[in-house]
Amino acid sequence: MLNYRHLHYFWSVAKCGGITRASERLHLTPQTLSGQLGQFEQQLGRPLFRRVGRRMELTETGELALSYAEEIFQVGAELEEMLSRRPEQRRLPFRVGIADAVPKTIAHRLLSPALSLPEPVRLLCRADRLDRLLAELAIHRLDMVLADRPLPANMDVKGYSHPLGQCGVAFLAAPNLAAQLSGSFPAKLDGAPLLLPGEDSALRTPLLRWLERQKVRPRIVGEFDDSALMKAFGHSGRGIFPAPAARAREVERQYGTITLGQTDDVQERFFAISVERLLTHPAVVAVSEGARRGLFGDEANDREAAHCGE
Repeated sequence: MLNYRHLHYFWSVAKCGGITRASERLHLTPQTLSGQLGQFEQQLGRPLFRRVGRRMELTETGELALSYAEEIFQVGAELEEMLSRRPEQRRLPFRVGIADAVPKTIAHRLLSPALSLPEPVRLLCRADRLDRLLAELAIHRLDMVLADRPLPANMDVKGYSHPLGQCGVAFLAAPNLAAQLSGSFPAKLDGAPLLLPGEDSALRTPLLRWLERQKVRPRIVGEFDDSALMKAFGHSGRGIFPAPAARAREVERQYGTITLGQTDDVQERFFAISVERLLTHPAVVAVSEGARRGLFGDEANDREAAHCGE
């Protein structure tokens, strides 16, 4: 059994940068703290620190142990805060990883139902590369990952992919750039500046293949792992950019862009990846059910358009 008191001593030494400062904070003598740290290293069977002159540096094992200690004591602090509140003030933590390739407008729409549950939810979002988020999911640091692809077969992670929906792809551009383009869609893309999703995006390869089939050769002027950054460059007129067709009107309003055309031959898909085969977390269930109610369909777009016209 891991000695959590020793883990706390180790964490304090690592955070304070040395035994002397940590001993002052913990109200222990340096000799006592040093002895406790030595016992912890003996229990683990590996050194956590190495001496470099007068400084103490973490070993590779120490770096790993510190990352876990940070998470353990963060969760402990959350538990303490949760229990200190009155029952009506407590909120269910909902930790979500959002892959960089997932458009933020889609993530917002997908997660919104979780904030409307009868039981209050505390939403904690983290955006990163899909592989890093799946590693966090595997050790239960996340409840769910939003992704533009199912769980990759080559990932050594036990998880399940729950389809949330799919839609075609629209091509948008700033008004000044759109005014310079002539012809019909998709021919007007030929020779035009294009912003592409990065290599981590599941949309990238199908999009390039579709352009090739259309015998359209745009000039690729930028590639972005972050979809929001790609849209920001599109807003400034740097290039045409793709976006989910189901949210094209929303992107137009948010970024002041114009839709040049769209295709259903390329489908952008979205998934909730969890460690549960059958969803039980109330917030994850709400996300899944909300997506099934037509988030990606024409109904949702029509409702938005009607709402904007009111």
